Amino acid sequence: MTSTRYFLARFAQAFGIFRRNQRMGDAATEMHLLREAEAHLGMEVWEKVESIERLSIEYWNLRKLIKTRDSLQCQLDASEAQLDATHQDRSDLLNASPLPQTKLYDERIAIITRLEDHTRERDQIVTQARDIRRIHDGLKIKIEVLTKETAPSPERSEQLEQVRVRLAELKLQFIALKDKRSEVGTEIAQGDQQLDQIDLDIEAFKNERRAQASAIFKIIGEANREISLLRAELGALDTRISQMQSEIGRYVSRHSFNDKHCAEAGKSHRRLIEVMRALRRSVALNHRLSGMS
Repeated sequence: MTSTRYFLARFAQAFGIFRRNQRMGDAATEMHLLREAEAHLGMEVWEKVESIERLSIEYWNLRKLIKTRDSLQCQLDASEAQLDATHQDRSDLLNASPLPQTKLYDERIAIITRLEDHTRERDQIVTQARDIRRIHDGLKIKIEVLTKETAPSPERSEQLEQVRVRLAELKLQFIALKDKRSEVGTEIAQGDQQLDQIDLDIEAFKNERRAQASAIFKIIGEANREISLLRAELGALDTRISQMQSEIGRYVSRHSFNDKHCAEAGKSHRRLIEVMRALRRSVALNHRLSGMS
């Protein structure tokens, strides 16, 4: 508000025209603009006010706080970089092709297939051996019956000899089948051992992957907590820094016309300081018109 508008408003009030709410709203808007201008001016000139004793507390506190903020920002950048790298490790782990595990599963399937073949082969051997046993037992009974029921003769002797030869052949076949069954049984036992070892290897591989994933998630959780704390500290620091810069901007703008040090600090922002003076004057006039002063 200019002086001319102020006098016009006072003239209107003399005739009973009051706009108190409008004046208060205008004052609040202008005060908000003034505070923003003070913060901006303080941010721009705070490094130039070292020689102003009245601002020594704000100046040196600002230097200390900004140094602390820069250190925290470096820590935050490092934590965020670590978090990004850990997320990439997690993505690589999830997307990685489990080639060793796939090979183990393929080998396991091959062993199971081979064990099934050996099992069928063993069953066939047992069946053949059982048949040979039956034939062998039948021939032994035949010899016993022929010996008891018929009188000795060349025909009977030849028949008995043929049976004995056949018994000897069956015995050799049975022994061969027994040896074969032992070999197949040994191969089945070895296959079972291999299968057990592969199952252990698969479980170990899964445990390793789970351990890696758990370690990654732990790192991610810790990094997120650290980042949250650092951001909270930075937010608090930024608030304190902004408050001190606003105080510096307020002081410089108020005393730039009667303090050479303030004038020197704010000489590159003369137009902004003039606007701030006008805003203060306008706020004061609006407050006066609204009856607040």
